[in-house]
Amino acid sequence: MKRFMSIMLVALMVLTVTGMTMAADYKIGVVTGTVSQGEDEYRGAENVAAKYGDMIKHVVYPDNFMQEQETTIAQIVQLASDPAVKAIVISQAVPGTVAAIRQVRDIRPEVKFILGVPHEDVPIVERAADVAIETGQLDRGRTIIQLAHKMGAKKFLHYSFPRHMSMELLAERRDIMKDEAAKLGMEFIEVTAPDPMGDSGIPGAQQFILEDVPRQVAEHGKDIALFSTNCAMQEPLIIGALENGAIFPEQCCPSPTHGYPGALGLKITEDIQGDMNAILKAINDAVVAKGGAGRFATWGVSFNMMTVEAGVELARAVVEQGLDLGDMDAVAEVVAKATGLDVLASRYSDAGNFYMFTMGSVIFGETEF
Repeated sequence: MKRFMSIMLVALMVLTVTGMTMAADYKIGVVTGTVSQGEDEYRGAENVAAKYGDMIKHVVYPDNFMQEQETTIAQIVQLASDPAVKAIVISQAVPGTVAAIRQVRDIRPEVKFILGVPHEDVPIVERAADVAIETGQLDRGRTIIQLAHKMGAKKFLHYSFPRHMSMELLAERRDIMKDEAAKLGMEFIEVTAPDPMGDSGIPGAQQFILEDVPRQVAEHGKDIALFSTNCAMQEPLIIGALENGAIFPEQCCPSPTHGYPGALGLKITEDIQGDMNAILKAINDAVVAKGGAGRFATWGVSFNMMTVEAGVELARAVVEQGLDLGDMDAVAEVVAKATGLDVLASRYSDAGNFYMFTMGSVIFGETEF
């Protein structure tokens, strides 16, 4: 009996070790911005690290990524130098990403690259990455304007700067916004803001928004919708809209956690972290209390956080099951499962693996949680 128990114990230990080895016989690299440049992506990386442990290798690119592209490239190449890394998820895929992929392809062509919210030109990204995930930027050119109109906006103000307007999708979306605004009889206003990557940095760009919103509302009235293409500008934009009675239909990167908690002074406590419905309710209550009912909205899920979490699930499906990343429906199924929501997917081009996703909006003060 003792001998039998000993054999069973050894067998159990072998199975346990084998199981641990199988669970960690490869790694997934995750590259995100810092909390200051992309909190949702960073939190998404924390979530997958908590879920999968040592399987995840998380690194960040520098805040000043435009001037420090070599650092971004080095971080990605360093991840790929680990032979255990079979896939790398990068979100936001800032400039330097494509150059890094090309370097990695020379030494490890088998590594899969899954990109979220790419900053570089779509055709270049399509050729370099195995799959790219982005919001339905072109569809959003229509849906954001339509939502603003539904919320009572008579004018639409678009804050951006030359670096962002040199990005193909953002420039195309801006043009679609103009056309859609004209169709709905809305005036479209463009304002050039300081680039957060410029000399004045993020603080300078945020201060500009805080000072400019009151001027714009004074000139154009409260029924003006405010929109910015930059993540760092969302919090001051929400503050400005609340304080001056304007409309805020959607962030550049739709998410309950993008800009709203900071602008409203909300603390995302441990008991509601990751619970989007609880976070949405807290935001809803605060917005309504400040008189913003019906004039503020977002998506019901963090898109940028989703690009990391769904990106890791796609990486696992590719490595473990041989998922065909060229099968848009199969990719969309993984994304939908990761978010728990219905998603609408489209391709940027017929032959490419650049997928764009659109989800529904939540208008605070008009939705029950």
